[in-house]
Amino acid sequence: MAKAKTNLVIVESPAKAKTIGKYLGSDYKVTASMGHLRDLPKSTLGVDLENGFIPVYQPVKGREDTISELKSAAKNSAKIYLATDPDREGEAISWHLKELLGLKDEEALRVTFNEITKNVVRDSIERPRAIDQDLVDAQQARRILDRIVGYKLSPLLWRKVKRGLSAGRVQSVATRMVVDREDDIKSFVPEEYWLLDVEVSRTLKQGRFKASFYGRDNGKIELGSEGEVNAIIKAVEKSPFSVGNVKRTDRKKSPSPPFITSTLQQEASRKLGMTPRRTMSIAQQLYEGIDVEGEGTVGLITYMRTDSLRISEEALGDAKKLITSQYGEAFHPGVPNRYKTKNSAQDAHEAIRPSSVFMTPEQLKGSLTTDQYKLYRLIWSRFVASQMTSAVYDSVTVDVVSAGYIFRATNSVIKFAGFTAVYEESRDDDKEENDSPLPELEAGEPLKLEDIKREQKYTQPVSRYTEATLIKAMEETGVGRPSTYAPTISTILDREYVVKEGRFLRPTALGEVVTGLMKDRFSDIVDLKFTARMEEALDSVEKGSRDWQSVLADFYGDFATSIENAETALEGERIKIPDEVSDEVCDRCGRQMVVKTGRFGRFLACPGYPECSFTKPLVIEMPGRCPKCQSRILKRTSKNGYTYYACEKLKECGFMTWDVPVKDSCTECGQTLFKKSGRGFKKPFCANPACPNFLPEDKRGYPKKPETQAGEKADDQVKKQSEKTKKPAAVKSAPKKTAIKKEAVKKTASAGKK
Repeated sequence: MAKAKTNLVIVESPAKAKTIGKYLGSDYKVTASMGHLRDLPKSTLGVDLENGFIPVYQPVKGREDTISELKSAAKNSAKIYLATDPDREGEAISWHLKELLGLKDEEALRVTFNEITKNVVRDSIERPRAIDQDLVDAQQARRILDRIVGYKLSPLLWRKVKRGLSAGRVQSVATRMVVDREDDIKSFVPEEYWLLDVEVSRTLKQGRFKASFYGRDNGKIELGSEGEVNAIIKAVEKSPFSVGNVKRTDRKKSPSPPFITSTLQQEASRKLGMTPRRTMSIAQQLYEGIDVEGEGTVGLITYMRTDSLRISEEALGDAKKLITSQYGEAFHPGVPNRYKTKNSAQDAHEAIRPSSVFMTPEQLKGSLTTDQYKLYRLIWSRFVASQMTSAVYDSVTVDVVSAGYIFRATNSVIKFAGFTAVYEESRDDDKEENDSPLPELEAGEPLKLEDIKREQKYTQPVSRYTEATLIKAMEETGVGRPSTYAPTISTILDREYVVKEGRFLRPTALGEVVTGLMKDRFSDIVDLKFTARMEEALDSVEKGSRDWQSVLADFYGDFATSIENAETALEGERIKIPDEVSDEVCDRCGRQMVVKTGRFGRFLACPGYPECSFTKPLVIEMPGRCPKCQSRILKRTSKNGYTYYACEKLKECGFMTWDVPVKDSCTECGQTLFKKSGRGFKKPFCANPACPNFLPEDKRGYPKKPETQAGEKADDQVKKQSEKTKKPAAVKSAPKKTAIKKEAVKKTASAGKK
């Protein structure tokens, strides 16, 4: 008797195949395509521009064995299920598999899994559908559109700017956003303003507090000059102080919605310090399946490329059960919280949530890597919090009045934790809440003036983008889609159109030159509104309301004309990329050093090459001044990768610290303030031992560490430790060399952390 044929299920990755195979059993063979097996050729455009933009697809080079194995497996299978990811690209991969395997439409059974759990996998297999050609066409249109832009624009950049450059429809707009932000910062004109605070005490009872200048009864007043401040001080010093209006309210704070792709990348950047690319890589692992002790391979989260806030009824019910059982009835609103998805979002998937809310982060900790655990905890906490009640704060606002002026003090105390018992969203800024405890005060109560403090300030320009804030801006302007945010930012960093300085993104001279050329000659390509409209056109193809070839035709006519005009206008011209001049001076010849790029990244080089070939590592200037000699403070990296901050005249001065200098100065001694390193808000402190505000090192929040010799510098410490571990000259055998190397690395790393 002939053996019954098994069913073939084709997914993209081995991890996904392993998880799904466990749920389907021996009647199914689950295998991985390892991504795309058919694509446009690398060496040519691969698109027939004259005859309807027909693409010429070819098998991906080097994937011949995989294709052959899949064809053989397909011939010997009863049914063939195409189970690639549930998005446009996944649909296109399934279509390419159908074409490669020569399947008829009715033979290609398309299944998708919003989450890889036993029930969802089995249910999806029971209800396959046909390949959605509208989704395929939308992905084809995007692929061809990006191919046309890249293959037509990149050669122009090679000829007119520099070989090896690339241009892309979304990456060019993202670069422009970073360049435009830098232009705004450079053109910013600071304006003077003043802060005025009074410290008052109760005359009848105990209690002392601070209030900040607000204005008068008719509204808020901005203090723009020292003269205005002096006039107010003169008036209130001669007048009594009393309590004006006292307003007490319950302020509610609602939970944030569950994650979508963009908000997950933003929050992982802020809370965990993960790049968007790293975030999506780990999320993919959690989605495809993790070996959980006692459970086997389990998909832990729903699909992570989504812009929908929809949650399944089953998941909402499970969240209610968990919240009421672990936190109490009061922490659940009774009716599930539902969040409205914006109109431009594709509602094909749910928001990002745990597959089972009952699998808590602590239960899974032993089965996850450190990064997997951190990201899963973030996703789990955000989802649970999204289904909890609002936090309630007892908010008090007190007006202190004198000479017709109002000084205002506020304080909020949490009254009911609500969702904050589980999770609170981070912010992009590091501002401290101006909130201090207030005594119980009554309107009309007399007060005594204890102190007046004034401070001159200047308005600051907008901050440079971080990866998180750039993703937020791209989402808000409609540039790109969930699947494109991470690769776009990675591309502009890899191409060195943009560099990271700390958390912030700054355009390079190359990025500014290329963006300038794009603005002059291809304004549509780098226009934010045009790019957003193109995304809308692709969405209309997905919905079946527009033909993909008409979208390409509408775009290509004007684009081809722009290419021709640019070639004519720039004939015989080559645009020079200006040297990025640094503030560093060459140690040998005194010239101003410039930033160059080499095999191992960016570095400083003398512009007098070949007469002078001096180079040194790139450093970043920090705000403030050296507390010893008032020279600049530079951010440096030790040979082992540890960041520290040192005087630019380190050898002569000797100042170095692990603490981060900030732009503010101490109000008592005028020296630069510092803050503890690390993410999030850290309260600045004075590091001057002679100052009344001095904060000793043991009170700055760092864990205790062994004392190092006074005056030792970071790299000196590393160097001394390394010298102790140099390998003996007589050692010749490879194994011993390796062992000595490993020991040296361990010891130098340990020294660097001190």
